[in-house]
Amino acid sequence: MGLAGRRAAKEFETNVFPKLKAEIDAVAGFPVPIEVRWDTLTKDETYVASWNDAWPKIYFTPMVEAFKSICADDLGKEALKGALKKVIVQDAKDSYSSWWATFEGGTLTLDYQFTNVDYVDDRTKVLRETLEKAL
Repeated sequence: MGLAGRRAAKEFETNVFPKLKAEIDAVAGFPVPIEVRWDTLTKDETYVASWNDAWPKIYFTPMVEAFKSICADDLGKEALKGALKKVIVQDAKDSYSSWWATFEGGTLTLDYQFTNVDYVDDRTKVLRETLEKAL
């Protein structure tokens, strides 16, 4: 990764991600361990200028919205807190299908290719349904 990519990723990690993480924790009602695999998100610097706008839409806004739906009552909050041990955010499989969210062994993996950035509602629906089936 070049200097522009490293700077953009560091800026996101330092200035944008903490706010998103705080929002996720607040909605979930507990500190959600999130492992962002930055090296996979930054492998293609073609769209480096749009990372700050795109990464929340691809990964974090769907998580917030799905968690809001699931945690709408105490039953959902308890189910999520009891089952979710870690979230992995990555772009490893070059996937942009409806299989972007998996939940196995307490680990929620969000693996999505940098494409269809504005399809937030579609990703949210898949994520919510994936979690609801597992909880």
